[in-house]
Amino acid sequence: MTKDVYWHNNHISRQQRQERNKHKSFVLWFTGLSGSGKSTLANAVEKELFDSGHNVTVLDGDNVRHGLCSDLGFTEEDRNENMRRIGEVAKLFVESGTIVLAAFVSPYRTDREKVRSRLPHGEFYEVYCQCDLDVCEDRDPKGLYAKARKGEIPNFTGISAPYEEPIKPDMVVNTNNLSIGEEVKLIIDNLQKKNLVTQGNHE
Repeated sequence: MTKDVYWHNNHISRQQRQERNKHKSFVLWFTGLSGSGKSTLANAVEKELFDSGHNVTVLDGDNVRHGLCSDLGFTEEDRNENMRRIGEVAKLFVESGTIVLAAFVSPYRTDREKVRSRLPHGEFYEVYCQCDLDVCEDRDPKGLYAKARKGEIPNFTGISAPYEEPIKPDMVVNTNNLSIGEEVKLIIDNLQKKNLVTQGNHE
């Protein structure tokens, strides 16, 4: 801890914020290969929750690297730091009473578990967007796999850098075959079963 820096307690607790919002605050951490549909799913879930009256926001891997993490590359060390920063930002949002949908490749289990450990029990849920590598490559929405195969992008997850699948994810969404509507329903149904969100317009 930095010397001469002290923690300042807020007058308003996260519990009070959650009571006013009429729902719990937590992190849904979407992990998976590039092209597995993490951001698409996170944004669709955000709209569903927002439309039903929840305070919710998306933290997206590419967007964050335009600002907060613009100084980081894609080495293992830089990825570790990227996840540390995002974890701290997500924690601040949760403390403010907001549901956080974090969409990041986040290839290393230890990084994802470090984020989980920074939040109280029951405020971090790992969502594995399970999608075969060949399907992700066929989609290749940003043309990244093609560049990685040519050696133009070093340290690319799934090609020249590893991806460590979750061992016991809280939710698994097979994005190989499901439609986005089916994926959203799966997530919302899980959240309702866990009493994390209120009954909205999703039936």
